[in-house]
Amino acid sequence: MAIERTDLEAKFRQVQSAVDDTASGAKKAGIGLAIGAVILVLLVYLLGKRTGKKGGAQLEIYRLS
Repeated sequence: MAIERTDLEAKFRQVQSAVDDTASGAKKAGIGLAIGAVILVLLVYLLGKRTGKKGGAQLEIYRLS
C-alpha cells in the first residue's frame, strides 16, 4: 500500500479544519471571559466608590501621660 499525494492533502485539510474549529472556539471563550472580567472590575469599582461616600469609621486616639 502506497501513500499518495492526494491522501496526504486530504489528511492535512482535515487536521487544518480541526485546528481552525478549536481556535475559533477558544477565541469566543476568551472574548467572553474578558468582557466578564471588565464588568466585574467596573462593578467592584462602583460599589467601592459608593461605600466611600458613606463615610468610614472615625477613630479617636487620646494620649494619657
